[in-house]
Formats: sequence, C-alpha cells, structure tokens
Amino acid sequence: MPYQLHYWPGIQGRGEFVRLALEAAGAPYVDVARGSAAEGQGLPALLHHLQDTSTARPSFACPVLVDGKKVIGQTAAILLYLGPRLKLVGASEADRLWAHQIQLTIADAVDEAHNTHHPVGTGLYYEDQKPEALRAAKGFRVQRIPKYLGWLETVLAQPWRGNQHLVGARLSYADLSLFQLVAGLLYAFPKATKRALKKTPLVLALHDRVAQHARVAAYLRSERRIPFNEDGIFRHYPELDG
Repeated sequence: MPYQLHYWPGIQGRGEFVRLALEAAGAPYVDVARGSAAEGQGLPALLHHLQDTSTARPSFACPVLVDGKKVIGQTAAILLYLGPRLKLVGASEADRLWAHQIQLTIADAVDEAHNTHHPVGTGLYYEDQKPEALRAAKGFRVQRIPKYLGWLETVLAQPWRGNQHLVGARLSYADLSLFQLVAGLLYAFPKATKRALKKTPLVLALHDRVAQHARVAAYLRSERRIPFNEDGIFRHYPELDG
C-alpha cells in the first residue's frame, strides 16, 4: 500500500522534505491533496486529518503521513519514522538520533526563513509588514544564513565523515533536507546565499551531488516538483535580499 502524504497543493512547503525522501527512495506514495475530491482525495481528505475531532491523535498541521493505521504529523517526526524504512538513515540509534538532530536544526532555519516575510504575524499579508520584514531579513541574511550553513559545513568537514554525507557513508534524509534548504535559500535570498556558499564549499558540493542523484534528478525535472513561488515558505522578494 502506498504512503499517503497530506500537504497543501500548489506549494512545496514543509511537505517537500518528505516528498524528497519518498522520491529518492523510490517509495510509492500518493500526494493526496493534489488528487481529485471525487476520488476521495483533494483538500477534503487533507482537512479530515486536521479538523476531524474524532481522531484520537490529531495532527496540528501539515504535513501528515498516513501509513496503514499510523498517522504521523510534523516533518521531522515523519522523517524519523520513514528514515529506517526507506533506508535513508543508518541502523544504529546514534545515527538515527544524529539525523533527527540535523533535521530539527534545518527546521529551525526554515522557520526563520519564513519569518523574514511574516515577522509580525502569519495572519497578515507581507504587504502589511514590509518595514518589519526588511529589518528581519537583514538579520537573517547577515547573521543567520551564514550561521546555519557554517554549522552544516563544520559537520561535513569532520574528517571521519569524508566530506560526502552528513550521517554515515551513504545518502540520508538529512542530506536531502540540506539540499532543499539550500535550494530554498537560493530562491529566496540568491545574493546573500551565494555569498554564504562561497565560504561553505562542502555544503554547496553536497547540494549539487543530491541534485544529481538519479531519482532526485528525475523528480526535479518532473511535474511532481512544484516550483518555488510566493505562496510558500521560501519567497523571493528582491527588496529582502539586500
């Protein structure tokens, strides 16, 4: 039975980190909200997992993964569950915890990227908080992008890792998430991110290797890969790139 991924149609968002893992592993899955409501999919199926009060363990927000009777919310929790099943993390507890730690750190970076264009509140439009966004984006560009990418560079630079992967000796979901983080930052803050990547060549090299992975490359070329846009987490407002 294929996995069911519930995420908003039309944006990559946090669901993209899960999609990349499923695609890289060649795992069968259904992107439910992008399907037809007449066939029991679409937004009604997604909203069921968010609004049905009879659900014993409801998810707070998307993404939601359904695997048989298991319903799992939160990107990092989903990847913690999928990692060993998709062979995208090592077998040891230490590797699994380390991959989870990296994923949570990447999630922090994603949240900060989102907050640059919504620093006052998610219920307001970007146009309603532009002065605050300009200030928030400057701090993110100057301090936080280099700090996050610098930390990932430090991890990759550890000699026993061989500079190839964040966890173990093979592709992990942490590597895939690094790719998505860098891709999103390059879309939203191209000038600032390129400056940071000049100082983090191992991060850039891993991003490029992941993009060349056969299944990932095929996915990136396909219609399944939703383009970045100004409705998602990573949004390109030129004035915020400084």
